[in-house]
Amino acid sequence: MESIGKLVTSLGIRASYGEKVTIDGAEVVPVALVWFGFGGGSDEGGEAREAGGGGGGGATIPIGVYTGGINGPRFQPNLVALMAVSIPLALVAGKALSHIIRALKK
Repeated sequence: MESIGKLVTSLGIRASYGEKVTIDGAEVVPVALVWFGFGGGSDEGGEAREAGGGGGGGATIPIGVYTGGINGPRFQPNLVALMAVSIPLALVAGKALSHIIRALKK
């Protein structure tokens, strides 16, 4: 449980906002969308009562950077990540909409 607690605390702000980086003389702070999950279980019906298992996983998507500007920090989105997320989302939404329209016509 201690290792899970350490992992959860390290996946907070530090995972979503990276360390400040200098690119072409400009300082930027990378921003990512982070999510994770854990699960566990046990096998109480079998011979070995100590048997059990668990697992977990997660993902990060770099969504952009904060850059400094004349009027303060400004967010610049990562267009590649935006397209990687929006294209499948648009396909699923279009498919769902076609099913809804087909059902309403009946």
